[in-house]
Amino acid sequence: MVTSAKISLKIRQGFILVFVLVVALPTLFFSMGKAYYASLVEATHNTLEAHLYSLISEVEFLDDGIGMPRSILAPELNRINSDTYAFIYQGEQLVWYSESAVNITISPEFSDLQAGASDFRRVDYQGIAYWQLSLTVILGNAEHSQQANFILLKQNSALLELMGRFRDSLVTWMLIMGVVIAALMAIGFIWSARPLQRLDREIKAVEAGKRERITGLYPIELQTIKLDLNLLLESQQRQKERYRASLSDLAHALKTPLAVLKSSPLARDADAQEQLDRINAMIEHQLKRAATGASDTWKKQTLVAPVIESILNAMRKVYHDKQIEFNVDCHERLAFLGDKTDLMEILGNLIDNACKACNKRVDIQGHRLKNKDIYVSVSDDGPGVPLEKRDDLLARGKRLDTYEAGHGVGMAIVADLVSAYHGELIIGESELGGAQFTVEFKQDENQ
Repeated sequence: MVTSAKISLKIRQGFILVFVLVVALPTLFFSMGKAYYASLVEATHNTLEAHLYSLISEVEFLDDGIGMPRSILAPELNRINSDTYAFIYQGEQLVWYSESAVNITISPEFSDLQAGASDFRRVDYQGIAYWQLSLTVILGNAEHSQQANFILLKQNSALLELMGRFRDSLVTWMLIMGVVIAALMAIGFIWSARPLQRLDREIKAVEAGKRERITGLYPIELQTIKLDLNLLLESQQRQKERYRASLSDLAHALKTPLAVLKSSPLARDADAQEQLDRINAMIEHQLKRAATGASDTWKKQTLVAPVIESILNAMRKVYHDKQIEFNVDCHERLAFLGDKTDLMEILGNLIDNACKACNKRVDIQGHRLKNKDIYVSVSDDGPGVPLEKRDDLLARGKRLDTYEAGHGVGMAIVADLVSAYHGELIIGESELGGAQFTVEFKQDENQ
């Protein structure tokens, strides 16, 4: 649950980061670029308009035309090879041009505008783009007037050059912004994920049996999850205690009359004794199956190596006369996600049966598979289990007459316990020549 929440938070964080870096920042970049270019065009219009009115103020009205001073106020128009030019036409005849326009020749487009109305637009002359401001003015007085067309041009390349410098600067700052935003989001994710990490650690501590409930302080978003988990733990603990009490009472109620029957004269009959033994085994079987912790929501981690060693200490005493050679190859940190009693019941039956069936040697291996599942195998050098009788070995109430010294009713208990933990019990042949019993358990991937 917590791991899924952290993954979901990472996905949302990644989506936001991708959106900002791939969509938001590029969109902002192009929007700012267009806005800046529009402001440059607007500034060009204002500049040309200022030059225009400056020229009009300097025009000298003459009887045979108009005149202009040798030097005008606008420095851009006085400088040769400038990017700004001015022309005055009467009709279609050029009567004056600025010093900056000495080296260019144009055929202007005259707008059909009324006198006093200006026109600002982009034009192309000889393959070069310009921004053009034109105005038709009537000079003189009511008795003697002349019409003049004022045309001012500014090369669009000047705007593009400014635009290029602006974009270079903008790219630099956008990259800086992207790095800063990514860093801030990473810091924000680490900070926001801290409560989830603490909750995850507490849940794992509960699963490992190191604590009984979740006690940490968490943001309000996680308080409901914390309360629900604690309620679940408390409910399960109460149910488990009631279960154990009921099973204890049931075991006492059945064991006492069964013990009386086994000591009565009726039990002296071999068939009756066999049936009483079978009833006793089935009672143990059903009680163990009902008490198994495999269905628990919360499983404790049980180290396998100490359980094996504990069982072997008992086996060395029980089978002291056989002088059995035990070889154990089990990773010291290999853990079984389940109840320790259940693991001892499973391995105890397998090892006990192997000790009964072996000649001199029993091998035990325990390792973790690549998919995080675990397996434990018990091998012996005894007669083995015939292939056609392996299914009967695990059947409830059946016993192999040819193998009764080694594997009996307890194998049905083992099979049911392994199945309850969603595991698998495999019977095969060992390299020692006898039987090999392997149990594999699926483990939670979040562990």
